[in-house]
Amino acid sequence: MPSAAPFTAMNHVTAISFSPTGGTQKGVLSIAEALDADRDFLDLTLQPPTGRNPFGPQDFVVFGAPVYSGRLPSPAAARFSMLRGQNTPCIVTVTYGNRDFDDALLELAQLVTPLSFRPVAAAALVAQHTYGEIAVGRPDEDDLAQNVSFAQKVRQKLERGELAPPAIPGNFPYREGGAGTFHPKTSDACVHCGLCVRECPVGAIDADDPSCIDAAHCLSCFRCIKVCPTGAKNMNTPAYRTFASAFSLKLRERKDNLYLL
Repeated sequence: MPSAAPFTAMNHVTAISFSPTGGTQKGVLSIAEALDADRDFLDLTLQPPTGRNPFGPQDFVVFGAPVYSGRLPSPAAARFSMLRGQNTPCIVTVTYGNRDFDDALLELAQLVTPLSFRPVAAAALVAQHTYGEIAVGRPDEDDLAQNVSFAQKVRQKLERGELAPPAIPGNFPYREGGAGTFHPKTSDACVHCGLCVRECPVGAIDADDPSCIDAAHCLSCFRCIKVCPTGAKNMNTPAYRTFASAFSLKLRERKDNLYLL
């Protein structure tokens, strides 16, 4: 791979994320903004990239995706795979809900490298888990401050012309994962506003009958629950409540973010 130029003020930063419930987006933007206050943002949560030229060697990209059962969500991987760099330096990040990021960070690095992006740093960031009451409120102020400190160290590394990739933990072949097992329910409070249909990252909700969710495509991201204006979308089932309670207890101990240079 040809050499890339050291990071300078000429490098334009773009944050790119797949973030159904916003935790990944917060982390990616905090890092990108610490590198470049005028950063761009490409949100791939609801649609693939369109009409974009390849990123060049003077660009810098901060990638972010959530971890679902130890892997990247397949829609995130598919949308990232449509991007192209030109020996473009980047940071790869994944966001996980205080359990483990397993193979997802390695998967993301190995996904973008053949697309001619050059990972020079990586991070596994903790955010509030989709299920239960786990890592509530994260990323918090301390997390975001750590992200800024990490970004500053990345900048210093690149300004020194040090472009070696970090050692990223994980296994290949990757573990099974990439989606959840719980699918939202719909109560009589539904007013058929269509917001959940429009906001589903994978189009799994029937436009004519929002109570009908395609379980084969649903990511269990719970974005529809978060955006529903009437609280009709829910996970008020005995099986989920029992699981979420036990899972919350198991993951109650705070985990630290991992930063790799």
